[in-house]
Amino acid sequence: MVERIKTGIPGMDEILHGGVPKRNVVLLAGGPGTGKSIFGQQYLWSGLKSGEPGVFVALEEHPVQVRINMAQFGWDVRPYEEKGLFAMVDAFTAGIGEAAKRERYVVRDPDDVNLLIDVIREAIRDVSAVRVVVDSVSTLYLTKPSLARATVMRLKRVLSGLGTTSILVSQVSVTERGFGGPGVEHAVDGIIRLDLDEIDGELKRSLIIWKMRGTSHSMRRHPFIITDEGIRIYHEKVLRVGKAGILEERTST
Repeated sequence: MVERIKTGIPGMDEILHGGVPKRNVVLLAGGPGTGKSIFGQQYLWSGLKSGEPGVFVALEEHPVQVRINMAQFGWDVRPYEEKGLFAMVDAFTAGIGEAAKRERYVVRDPDDVNLLIDVIREAIRDVSAVRVVVDSVSTLYLTKPSLARATVMRLKRVLSGLGTTSILVSQVSVTERGFGGPGVEHAVDGIIRLDLDEIDGELKRSLIIWKMRGTSHSMRRHPFIITDEGIRIYHEKVLRVGKAGILEERTST
C-alpha cells in the first residue's frame, strides 16, 4: 500500500487515485493567472485542518500579502503560526521593512540558495512539517536557467529527506507549454500542469497530471474553477484540445 497525502482540494485526490505519495516533490507549473499560488496555499490549509503542520516559502510575494491572500479564502494561518504548527519563510524581503522584522524565518540573501535551504530546514524541523510549498522555485534560477535542475535537486533532497510532501510552484510564460526550466521535469517526482486557454473569447482553466511517481493517475485534462472557497476540479469532466478549440465532455469516474 502506498502511503499518501490527500491534497484536500475538491476533485484532485480523485484524479490522483487517492492523493500524492508521501515524500514526493511535485512541480506545479503554469502561466500567470492559472491558480498556482491558490493551489499551493489550499494544499497547505487542508493539511492544517487535518492536523498536518506546514511551511510556506515566499519567494515572490511579501509574507504579509500571502497571509492576506489566504485569509480572503477563509484560510487564516495566524492561529496555526502561534501554535507552532505553521511557518512562513520570508525569502522575499531580505529582512527589509518594519513588517519583515516581525517575521521569524527570514532569508537575508534570497539569492543564496545555501542560506535559503538552511532556513527552510529550520522551519520544517521547528513545526514538524508534513507539507511544504515553495512559491515560486523559478525565482531561484530565473537569471541562471542552466542551474534549474541542480537547484531543484538540492531542494528535493532536503524536502524529501525531512519527510515532507512538497509542491514547488514553477512559472512559465503565457505561450510556453513546458515546465519552467531545463531539466526540472526529470528532477521531481511529479508534475501538475495548470493552463488558462482562450477559446472563442472565453478563458478556460484546466489541469493535467504529466507524471506522478508511486501511483497511477488520470491521464486526462480536467477543467477547474476558482471560487471564494478555493479551487474545485471537475474530475468527472474532460477537456479535449483540438483544432476547433476545447470541447468539454462528461466521462465516468
